[in-house]
Amino acid sequence: MEADPKPDAQPLRALIADDERLLREQLCTRLGQVWPELDICGLARDGLEAVRMAEDLRPDVVFLDIRMPGMTGIEAAREIVALDNWQGQLVFVTAYDEYAVTAFEHGALDYLLKPVEVPRLERTKTRVLQRLQARPVGADAASAESSPADSGALLQTLLALQRQLNAQQNAPRLRWLQCSSGQTTRMVAVDDILFFRSDEKYTRVQTREQEFLIRTPIRELVPQLDEQQFWQIHRSTIVNLGEIAAVHRDDTGKQRVSLKNHPERLEVSRSFSQLFKHQ
Repeated sequence: MEADPKPDAQPLRALIADDERLLREQLCTRLGQVWPELDICGLARDGLEAVRMAEDLRPDVVFLDIRMPGMTGIEAAREIVALDNWQGQLVFVTAYDEYAVTAFEHGALDYLLKPVEVPRLERTKTRVLQRLQARPVGADAASAESSPADSGALLQTLLALQRQLNAQQNAPRLRWLQCSSGQTTRMVAVDDILFFRSDEKYTRVQTREQEFLIRTPIRELVPQLDEQQFWQIHRSTIVNLGEIAAVHRDDTGKQRVSLKNHPERLEVSRSFSQLFKHQ
């Protein structure tokens, strides 16, 4: 059952930090659908601005993108939780779940995977409200402090997540894939791949001349690919930007990508439609 704030309570306030304007706007829109009474009191464009605004505005919840230039969301979180009398909740937003899931199982924080889906955001709302409802109020809030054990566990979680993020950011981008076609295995240059499409068991790797199969799922491929060259346009599809001929929108608003060197059209899911907002 969803926890509700007390009737006489002031509206809860939120700060959103993301260096991508479209993603900030998307999260604002979806929060408006799921949590219309939430006051979005600030929008930060990077980690440094998030820390400054968190200190000035004292929001009840901060949505922090993990990957931001200058200061990452994790580094910003460390600064925010160290603020005097900080009582807010942190929710990380990330495109990469391979480290986020394990990092947040401690229960100290919540996380959302990009693109943020409404059902998942509803669960986050419930969690945040439950935690805030348990927060001391009035004089009790002024004197309440996290226990050293709680603070230490939170800090260790953030440090571990930062180490994983640094390792991922410094890892070399994928340049070659070992792919199978029938009984034959070939080394395929990533630059020659038009798109990746996954089903339940395999990921299809399509080049101009041939298709191959690999067992690596889309969610594991995304962080290994150059984000300036490959975009995820669907939960099951990644496309090479250099191979896009056009983006088409039908009468229902659905978008499809046509390719320069392949007849197949690739569907753009609604969650990723902001990538081609001006099409």
